[in-house]
Amino acid sequence: MSDRSLSDIATKMRDIDIAMLSTHTDGGAIAGRPMSNNGEVDYDGDSYYFTWEESRMVDDIKRNSKVGLSFQGEKAFLVAVEGEADLIKDKAAFKEHWTKDLDDWFKDGVDTEGLVLIKVSATRVHYWDGEDEGEVKLDGAKQRH
Repeated sequence: MSDRSLSDIATKMRDIDIAMLSTHTDGGAIAGRPMSNNGEVDYDGDSYYFTWEESRMVDDIKRNSKVGLSFQGEKAFLVAVEGEADLIKDKAAFKEHWTKDLDDWFKDGVDTEGLVLIKVSATRVHYWDGEDEGEVKLDGAKQRH
C-alpha cells in the first residue's frame, strides 16, 4: 500500500468533474447519483454540490449524514471518499462555490428558491491507480461547517 498525501491525490483529481454521491435511503438501500464538482478542482477533503432542498438526496442526508463519493479519472485512477454531509442554506456560501455553469440548472442563481449546498467533509479517502493503492484518513468532524 502506498502512502500518498491528500495533495498528491488532489493533483490527480483536478480533471474529474463528476462524482457519484451515495446516500442511505429510508429503506436501507444505498442510492447513488452523479453530481458535478462545480469546478472545485483543488480538493482539500471537502466537496460541495448544489441541489434542491426538496430532493430525496437531501431527505437521505437529514436522516443519515454519512455519505460516499466515487470519482473515476483517466487510466484506471479511482477515488472513494467516505464522509459526513452538511446541508448549507447560506447565500454567502452559495456565492463562494457558485460557477456560471450552474445557471443552466438554477435559473435565479444563488437566489433560486429551494437551493441547498451539500458540503461533504471526508473522513477517509481511498485511491487506486491500477497499480498502486492507499488511503488517507482525515478528521472530517473538524472540517464540518
